[in-house]
Amino acid sequence: MKIFKYFIQFITVLSLFTTFKIIGLRNASFMGGYLAKALGPLFRSKKIIEKNLNICFPKIDQKEIKKISHGMWDNIGKTFSEYVFLKNFHKNHNNLIKLNGREYLDEIKKSNNPVVFVSGHFANFELLGTKLKQYGIRFCAIYRPLNNIFLNPIMEYLRLKYVCPVMIKKVRSNFRELLSNIKNEYSVIIIADQRTSEGIKINFFNNPALTTTMPAQISLKYNYKIVPVYIERLPDSKFEMTIHKPFEYEKTGSHETDIYNLTLKINREIEKMILNKPEQWIWSHNRWK
Repeated sequence: MKIFKYFIQFITVLSLFTTFKIIGLRNASFMGGYLAKALGPLFRSKKIIEKNLNICFPKIDQKEIKKISHGMWDNIGKTFSEYVFLKNFHKNHNNLIKLNGREYLDEIKKSNNPVVFVSGHFANFELLGTKLKQYGIRFCAIYRPLNNIFLNPIMEYLRLKYVCPVMIKKVRSNFRELLSNIKNEYSVIIIADQRTSEGIKINFFNNPALTTTMPAQISLKYNYKIVPVYIERLPDSKFEMTIHKPFEYEKTGSHETDIYNLTLKINREIEKMILNKPEQWIWSHNRWK
């Protein structure tokens, strides 16, 4: 039954991708946003979105909840439609993705000291890798494969070709591959805003949430600086990407304390990014389960 469900999803997505390609980036972005706003609430719980928003914004009213939720679905639909145009973003990144914080990337390249880039599911987060790749940063990305066995090969192909040439599946068996890239002085980019079963409970918007400690572990063990990265959607399928100032962490002598404190600091950086444009973050994940 699950295979049949995945196959139907595959055919649906393939049909939409074909349509998007025919009508062009701007029209596809509008169509993707429209479809997601209409259909998204039917498949994901409104209660989870409302619960998450109330955790982060205790004084929020229903009007604002509806506004942010509406914007979130619009962004998700636009991002979905843009997958078939990753080649366009790859070729025309200077026109489509404005970059702030070039001086930090220049220093990373000049010093040849790899870092841990951390971010969240903002705007079209795939374009973070596209821009870093085109800027000449050597990095690997940790990702979670799609459950759909028909769609996952397509997504992996697009990501490897236009987002990041070195992608490591988020499974324990691939830990050696990650270490190999670190030893070869590759930077690492980690999307660190989702709930993860192997994480630890650390405050996120003043509420305990299971959080990955991988960025902190890599930083502390290999002396990698942490570099927060943010991307914001602009009108007409354009984006603004900001590289924040790299920061180090002064060790206390207690590894557990250091892991906790550094992960908490990363969470607070991600909180600031969410507050900048809350409608461009994915609120439908059960972050505080």
